[in-house]
Amino acid sequence: MTRPDLPANVHALLDAVVAISTDLDPHSVLDRIVAAACQITGARYGALGVVASEGGLSDFITHGLTEAEHRAIGPLPRGLGLLGHIIDHPEPLRLRVLKDHPQSAGFPQHHPVMTSFLGVPVRVRGTVFGNLYLTDKQGADEFTDSDEMLVEALATAAGSVIDNARNYARNERRRQWLAASEQILAALQPPVDLEEALSQVAIVARRVTTAAVAAVVQRSDGRHSVVAADGPQVTAVAELVESLQEQIDEVETNPSHPVVTRSVPGGGHCMIVPLRSHLAAGGVLLVYLDRERGALERDESELLLSFADQAGLALDRAQAMADREELMLVADRDRIARDLHDLVIQRLFATGLQLQGLRRRVGDGDVRSRIDHAVADLDVTIRDIRSTIFELQHAFESSLRADVRGVVKEYVPVLGFSPLVRSSGPVDTAVPQSVAEQLLAVLRESLSNVARHAEANAAVVEVEATEDSVWLRVTDNGRGLPGERHESGLRNVRRRARDLGGEVRLLPEEPHGTRLEWRVPFGEG
Repeated sequence: MTRPDLPANVHALLDAVVAISTDLDPHSVLDRIVAAACQITGARYGALGVVASEGGLSDFITHGLTEAEHRAIGPLPRGLGLLGHIIDHPEPLRLRVLKDHPQSAGFPQHHPVMTSFLGVPVRVRGTVFGNLYLTDKQGADEFTDSDEMLVEALATAAGSVIDNARNYARNERRRQWLAASEQILAALQPPVDLEEALSQVAIVARRVTTAAVAAVVQRSDGRHSVVAADGPQVTAVAELVESLQEQIDEVETNPSHPVVTRSVPGGGHCMIVPLRSHLAAGGVLLVYLDRERGALERDESELLLSFADQAGLALDRAQAMADREELMLVADRDRIARDLHDLVIQRLFATGLQLQGLRRRVGDGDVRSRIDHAVADLDVTIRDIRSTIFELQHAFESSLRADVRGVVKEYVPVLGFSPLVRSSGPVDTAVPQSVAEQLLAVLRESLSNVARHAEANAAVVEVEATEDSVWLRVTDNGRGLPGERHESGLRNVRRRARDLGGEVRLLPEEPHGTRLEWRVPFGEG
C-alpha cells in the first residue's frame, strides 16, 4: 500500500504509535516512547520521568546519553527544579533557553549542555503518569508549535499503550503469584519439613518480587530472629531485622495494617507482612527491595499479602496434619499400653501364681528351685513391661525416665548394642531436678566406660526410687574389673555422689562383668 503524502514528522508519529503498540513490556514501552519523541521532534536528548505516588520521580528513562555520560552525571534526577515544576503544573512547557526559567536549577557537573526544552505530561486514565522531557532541537533554536502538538498526540497514544502494558504486567504478576501460592501448597504437603517449607516461602517470595532479599522472621526469647532467607544480600538480613524490630512488632500486633513500607538505611524499601497462622509458628515475611528495584506497587503489595496468607494457611494445615498424626500415635500407644496391662501382665501374673501353686506339690528340691527361678524371671518381666507401659503413656512428656532412655539411645551406636532399661518407684515425681541432672551425668560416664573398657555385648541400666533415695545401677557382661585401673572417669562419679551425700560401689558380676551402683539420698540433695 502507498503511504499517504504526509509530512515526515507525521509519518514518524504514526510509525512510533504502531511501534509502541506492539510492545507489552512496561519498561521497554517507556524506552520506545522516549526514542519516538526524539525522532518526531529532532531532539538530541529525551527523557520520561515516572511520577511517584509520594511525589517526585520513581523512575527516569533517558535517550541520547551514552553509558559514559550516565556514569559521569551520577544519580538520576528525583523531580526537583524545573522537572518538579512540570510535575506540580502538568501542562505543556516550551522554552527557547532552558536555564532562563526561574525554577531551573542548572545541571550537575559533567552534564551535557542543553538549551531548548519541551515538556509534555503523559496521562493514563486521566491521571498524570509521568512527563516527557525533550531538549536540544537539532537544526533549530527552539521546538515549534507543531513539535508540541505531535508530542501531545504521542503522549495521548502512549497513555493507552502504557495502560495496556501495565494491565498485562499486572495480570502476569497475578499469574506468577498464583503459581507461587500453588508451589508453596505443594511444598507443604505432608510429610513436611517445616524448616525447608519456610525456606521455600522466602525463596518464592524473593523470586516473584525480584527483591534483593526475602526472609521469614520469627520471635524467639523476646527477640526476632531469621529462620529462613534468600537473595544476593542475605548476609545483611540479620542487621536489617535488628534495625526493624519496632516495625516488625507493629505488623505482629496490628493485623488491620498488615503491610508496612519503610525507607531503610542505604536506600530501598522494606515490605513486612504477617504470616498469619493459628497452629504453626507464624512470624512475618520481610522483603527488601533495593533502590534500583523500587517499591512495590499497591497491587503487588496486596498480592504479597495474599501470598503470605496462603503460606500461613498451608503452615497451619501442615501443623494440623502433624498434630493429627501425633494424636493417632498417642492413641495407638495408649491402646498398646492397655493391652499389655490387661492381657499380657495379667496372663504372666496368673502363670506365676500357677507355678507357685505347683511348687507346693513338688518334692524334688531341684525342680522347686527351677520353679522359683522361673517365678523370679516372670516378676522381672512384669516389671519391665510395666516400665514399657509407663514409657508408652508418657512418651511425649519430659521426665527422668524418658531422659534416661534418651541417654541410653545416644550410646547405642558407640556400644554396638541396645542396653535394657528398667525403672521402678516414683522416679519422675520423687527425684529432685538437681539429683536427676547428676544421675544423667553419671549414666553417661558409666556407659562411656562400658564402651571403652568392658568389651561387653549386653548391659542393663536400672533406676530405682525409694522413699528417701535414688539408685542407679549399670551392669554389663564384659571382662570384669581389671587388677589395676586408672579411675579418671570413676573419680568424677564418686565426687558427684559425695557432693550429694551418697555412695558408689563397683562390684563384680557373675559369671563375668561389672555392676556400678550409685546411690544418693534426697535429703542431702
